[in-house]
Order: sequence, then C-alpha cells, then structure tokens
Amino acid sequence: MSFSDKLKLYVITDSRFGSEVDQVKQALEGGATSIQLRLKNVSTRYFLDTAKSLRKLTTDYDALFFVNDRLDIAIASNADGVHVGMDDMPVEHVKEIAPNLIVGSSAYNIAEANYGINAGADYLGVGAVYSTNTKLDARYLGVDGLRNISKSVNLPIVAIGGISHQNCEDVLNCDIQGLAVISAILNSEDIVNSSKEMRNIIDKYI
Repeated sequence: MSFSDKLKLYVITDSRFGSEVDQVKQALEGGATSIQLRLKNVSTRYFLDTAKSLRKLTTDYDALFFVNDRLDIAIASNADGVHVGMDDMPVEHVKEIAPNLIVGSSAYNIAEANYGINAGADYLGVGAVYSTNTKLDARYLGVDGLRNISKSVNLPIVAIGGISHQNCEDVLNCDIQGLAVISAILNSEDIVNSSKEMRNIIDKYI
C-alpha cells in the first residue's frame, strides 16, 4: 500500500471515548489505515507510554502512526510522523530536527496550504470541512472550500472536521486522498463495524 493509500482512513484518538489503545485496536481491525494520537492535559510519561502502545498496534496492522503536535513523543515512540497546526512547531523546523518523519500540516485556506507545501510538509490536513463538536475553535470552510484547495495544490490531502458516514461521499468527491475522523467512528456503539462501513465507502472513491 502506497503512502497516499495509507491516508485513506485516518482515525484520530479522543480520550472522551475511552482508552486510546482500545479505540485504536478496534479501528484498525475495521480497516483504519492511519492513526493519530491526540492527547491534551496529560503527563509526558503517560503520553509516551500510550504512543509506544499504539506504535506496536499500528505496526501489527501495517498502518501509519502519527503523533499530534509533540515532536519529542513522535521521535521517542518511533512514530511514522507528526502532525502540526499553524500554532505548533513550524514544519520547516520539524523537518530540520527529524528529516525522516512524515510531517502533516493543517490548512484552512490556500495560503496555509501553500505554507505547508513550501515548508516541506508531506500531506495536508484540510478543514474543518463541517462544524464539529470535537474541536470547538475550528474554522469551518465547507465542501466548496475543500474543493478549491484540492484543485490548487499538488500534495495529498486528508479532509477533517465533522465528517460522518452520511456526508463523507460529498467530501470524497473533492479529489482528496483521505478522511480524518473522530466521533463518527470512536463515538459509535461498534467501532469495528463503523470503521468497516467508512472504509467501504472510501474504497469506492479512492
């Protein structure tokens, strides 16, 4: 599976929905191709221990493993990559420190997308496509905004923000390489089945 293919179903952890290890194991069983560990307000030790556990799981399932924001945790856990936003360590500095890591850069508009490209990002996380309860301060760009960015850049795009089984086909029609999801999968009664259903829809388009 190519790098781009491994971005197809990109699941981001959320501690509100229980154990990150349990979440990830079920999502991977259902067909997730990338996992991002996102943790807030926890100790560095806990963050690292969790990252190491997820690194093992993603290796077992041949999936990519990313850490949100924390370059130190990504390096220490032997993650495949790190994802950074506009308020985090700049992409170019991440690349200087850890040139072998895959680096994802968040983008809300074409200017931010071009920054990520020029700074050396390997993929873009574009959104929020729809309003979302997961990240209340996220800016909302809509499907048209996503499509405009995808037409303007030549870098893999993972769409994020309020994406569900009901609206994901509209997003997949925007010529992107993957969907990043949280609640639609992790807040379901059956994470394995929800992942399978989402992956089946994605595979029709990508």
